[in-house]
Amino acid sequence: MDQIPRTTPDSGPRITLLDGFTVRNGAAARRPAAVELPRAVQRVVAHLCLAERPARTAVSGQLWPDVPEDRAQASLRSALWRLRRSAPELLDPSDGVLRLAAGVRTDVRELHGWAERVCDPRTGTDRVVLPDPALLGDLLPGWYDDWVLLERDRLARLRLHALETAAVRLGAAGRHAEALQAAYLAIRTEPLRESAHRTVVRVHLAEGNVAEALRAHDLFRDLLRDELGVPPTEQMTRLVRGIPRSRRLAS
Repeated sequence: MDQIPRTTPDSGPRITLLDGFTVRNGAAARRPAAVELPRAVQRVVAHLCLAERPARTAVSGQLWPDVPEDRAQASLRSALWRLRRSAPELLDPSDGVLRLAAGVRTDVRELHGWAERVCDPRTGTDRVVLPDPALLGDLLPGWYDDWVLLERDRLARLRLHALETAAVRLGAAGRHAEALQAAYLAIRTEPLRESAHRTVVRVHLAEGNVAEALRAHDLFRDLLRDELGVPPTEQMTRLVRGIPRSRRLAS
């Protein structure tokens, strides 16, 4: 599977939020190791990964919404103090600025970069690639803060749209195997999403695999009927309508 090209050096610390929270130190160590952080500190780091230079009051208010403002601010100061002791390289040292240091890498940022390249019409098809498998996980599974739930849904929608766009562009470029992989990754995320299933049918037809196209159409039709009790749209049925009945029976 093709992977996104790296655009940032591998020397800095790396934070992952997809499929769970981890922090690994930079390449100053020969073997990057996980950095253990208390849960309150993890929440601050995760928030900084997802926000753009947030104000301190906004961070404390979102992380500690059920306590008075002065206590929330005190909790934030305590978490930042512990973060500076445990992993000082993660924070921008500038006074009065609350953000990650410039050399810190995050998987969420890499997901954004991949999606932007894929969806940008100025990106040549030779640079349209499948995402790294590490970018396919859910954001912070097991975390149920409101700000996490909103970001989890937003990132899932971003990735789904980019996967569909990648599938269409790869199919148009004749890279059918990769197009099918991208489409099926989108389907795995949203099994009832017809646009992804239509791409699968189109790619099979472009390859001349009529039986596979019909099978993909019928599987989606049956799934939609069983789950929602509705037929596919005209856009889907039109893709296979012109195929002679004999070809259908042969499949």
